[in-house]
Amino acid sequence: MSDQNGVMMQYFHWYTPADGNLWKQLAENAKALAEAGITAVWLPPAYKGAAGGYDVGYGVYDLFDLGEFDQKGSVRTKYGTRDEYLAGIKAAHEAGLQVYADVVFNHKLGGDDAEEFKATPINPQNRHEAIGELQDIKAWTHFKFPGRKDKYSNLQWHWWHFNAADYNAFNDETDAIYLFEGKSFGESVDLDKGNFDYLMGCNLDINNPDVQKELYYWGEWFLETTGVDGFRFDATKHVNSKFFLDWLDHIRYHSGRNLFAVGEYWSANSEALKDFLKVTDGSMMLFDVILHFNFARAGNEGKEFNLSTIFDNTLVKDHPTHAVTIVSNHDTQALQSLESVVEAWFKPIAYALILLRKDGYPCIFVADYYGANYKDYGKDGNEYEIWKDAHQWLIDQFLFVRKEYAYSEQYDYFDHPNCIGWTRRGKEGDQRGMAVLISNGDEGVKYMETGSPKTTYFDVTKNIDDTVTTNQAGWGEFRCKGGSVSVWVPE
Repeated sequence: MSDQNGVMMQYFHWYTPADGNLWKQLAENAKALAEAGITAVWLPPAYKGAAGGYDVGYGVYDLFDLGEFDQKGSVRTKYGTRDEYLAGIKAAHEAGLQVYADVVFNHKLGGDDAEEFKATPINPQNRHEAIGELQDIKAWTHFKFPGRKDKYSNLQWHWWHFNAADYNAFNDETDAIYLFEGKSFGESVDLDKGNFDYLMGCNLDINNPDVQKELYYWGEWFLETTGVDGFRFDATKHVNSKFFLDWLDHIRYHSGRNLFAVGEYWSANSEALKDFLKVTDGSMMLFDVILHFNFARAGNEGKEFNLSTIFDNTLVKDHPTHAVTIVSNHDTQALQSLESVVEAWFKPIAYALILLRKDGYPCIFVADYYGANYKDYGKDGNEYEIWKDAHQWLIDQFLFVRKEYAYSEQYDYFDHPNCIGWTRRGKEGDQRGMAVLISNGDEGVKYMETGSPKTTYFDVTKNIDDTVTTNQAGWGEFRCKGGSVSVWVPE
């Protein structure tokens, strides 16, 4: 579902500055990213969120406001204006990059008026358990979009377009999810908490005909307006999985394009991920969350982690053509609710594992590439300042090797708990190949075959200064430093 040797970049993180400059930065950096070996960029939600110019984009307010209307305290979004967004996409396309848009079909926040209706309070930890009787509630479920004044769409959203919310103005002290009268939680969703249809805010009723019609229409409008090449779907485990299949079929047919699609199904349950791929008939890829968790655990455990098991239970191992491989993303950042940090020493190893092997569609996280520093409050209520080092130089080396040498057959040497490696034969007609060696313990040494007799190799990471020359059979003794990776290519 992705181009051979394609590489995606997540071109934002949770703490991207709210200065309205991201779209302009994309236009400025697009050519350099393409030259480095990036082939696609995944951009953050481009529409207006409930927090206006400060909203990361996941607090969805108005899908049709791409930074064009004075709503929620600003015209621009956190990332810029509508015109700047379109200009950024145009610059990316001119540089040869594909552009993927982030889409949230799960919820809305920031309603303009409150409405009164009936609902049943449900236990948030067990969505099958009512904790009260059907009762009158008052919730912010009327979305009028006054700044837009019916431009592009005249649908106003009311309580019947949703099935649940977590707020009742008549009783704001009760910890409950309120299931609206006549509604039920969706089917074909994750089974955590009994039914994980509800996540936050006003939960869209995907079964409502008006909702379906509006989301189909919005998809057509958005594609015609922006010309993006694909979509990243947020919170897929909270939405009826069949809806994504139907929506994609509709949009692909309407546009006449084989649009890329990847879902975020954040779960450590590999069977749940595989079931989603089955239900959606392989029409979209998924982020390999299990691989990320393996990276995080490997970084924390050091030499106690068995490197030969790094791909156990992962999508890239079991469903390689449908796996988007990641090291980190905006949700895993320190101080986030889903915090799951891959330690800095292990990140070069992790990026070698996703960029230099034959399977998966790798995604580079912008905060790993350029670095990041930010402040936020932790779960303990204290404020922390986080500094993340840039790995751009090393990732650029890997991108170069991926483009020039990471082709053809792959031979794995996953025969030691603390030292693993692999070789690739290289491009057809120039099969001098490459070799990668990784250690999470002491200095690593491994005898590996490149298929290239009497060929001299050097380490592009510059961790090892010496060269290695293969024998007449194409075998060589490759090395790496402890807790490190070395990538060997022909001189």
